[in-house]
Amino acid sequence: MSELIESITYHTTLEYFNWSTWYYHFPVDSATTKKLSSPDHKRVICLVNGEVKMNSALMPWGDGSYIMVNKKIRERLGLKEGDPVTLQLKKDTSEYGMPMPESLQVMLDQDDTGSNYFHALTPGKQRSLIYLVSKVKNIDKQINKALAILDHLKDVNGQLDFKLLSEKIKEYNNRSNLT
Repeated sequence: MSELIESITYHTTLEYFNWSTWYYHFPVDSATTKKLSSPDHKRVICLVNGEVKMNSALMPWGDGSYIMVNKKIRERLGLKEGDPVTLQLKKDTSEYGMPMPESLQVMLDQDDTGSNYFHALTPGKQRSLIYLVSKVKNIDKQINKALAILDHLKDVNGQLDFKLLSEKIKEYNNRSNLT
């Protein structure tokens, strides 16, 4: 992965939090955390065991941080609690902290009002919407979801409501199933 050429190689283990929301994570020591983050920038590109690339945040924890890891990635890599991992970490200097799907970018380029609402959202909410589009592999479905997102943002004057957004996406999915 050429984009990780100037990365820091870091050895850690998969650990478990007994929290209600997130359980599994990779601890990162304070020295590495300080090299890769600042008070206003905590996003990193993380390559796990040379196989799986994740766009992540260094979440503060004591003097260091941790990187959350989901079930899909743990299963893909066959990781269990306590397993050693090698991370290649690099500051993520991209605009959104994760790749922007072309389908969403095209919709934003074509819809000034929707784009203004999208760009007025917090970076975390922008990433959530980018993720909603990018997790869909079919390009037509990505476009459909992007249209639903922008329509929702215009309906609510940029005040993102995930419950209403979910309903809007279902509405758009039903429309596309009729054609």
